[in-house]
This record gives sequence, C-alpha cells and structure tokens, in this order.
Amino acid sequence: MIQAVTVAGLLVVFGATAGVAERNLIPTLDNRPDVCPDQPPEPEWMQNIDVRESYKRLLIQQIYRAQSMERVVDSQNCDCPARYPTWEDAVRVYTERYVSSEYWDVIEATSAYRRQANELRRAAMPICEATGNW
Repeated sequence: MIQAVTVAGLLVVFGATAGVAERNLIPTLDNRPDVCPDQPPEPEWMQNIDVRESYKRLLIQQIYRAQSMERVVDSQNCDCPARYPTWEDAVRVYTERYVSSEYWDVIEATSAYRRQANELRRAAMPICEATGNW
C-alpha cells in the first residue's frame, strides 16, 4: 500500500514538472543565428526542394559544412566570410559530382562529408572560439 502511494505521488510530481517544463519551451520565429548574423541564406531552390528529394539538400548542406571547416583550418581564420561563405562552391561540387547520382550514392557521400566535417571541426573549434565565432 505504501509503495502504491509513493509511486502515485512520484507520478504526480513528475507529471507536474513535465508540464511546467513544456510550458517554458516557447518557440520563436526568429531564425537569426547567434554567430555571424549575416550568414548567406541557402539558395531558395534548396529551401523549396521536394520532400522526396530532401536527401539532396542534406548532401549540399554537408558539403557546405565540410568546406567551411576546411577553410577555417587551412586559413587559421574564422571570420564570418571564412566560416560562412556563399553557397556557390557547395552547389557547384554537388552539381559536378552528384546531381545524377543514385539515392544510395548520395547517402554515402553525405555520410562521408559529415565525417570529414566532424574531423575538421575539432581543429576549427578553437580557432573560431578565439574569434568569438563558435
């Protein structure tokens, strides 16, 4: 009997806590980034890509991310134009190498670019933290 009351009490406390926490999560429509607020936006065609082809958008985003981290590490510079360049180079790489690729080839390439970006991230992070752009 005591166990049942204890469990019921804990459920009430956890339920109330979850409700309070949920109410504190207020979504905002402000998409301004904290770092480098003038980041170039993705090309509009990428934002409007058909849902069935969203895997292509993800590949371009990972190419962009890997290029960004590589540029920071190579130049030892993390100013906003180095960290957030235009999307042209990433789109060009996608167009030249992957535009006619099969689904699984795009998925594999996305994973490869993600791994590359994650490896470079370790070296880029202290450079960007030093300039306040992390």
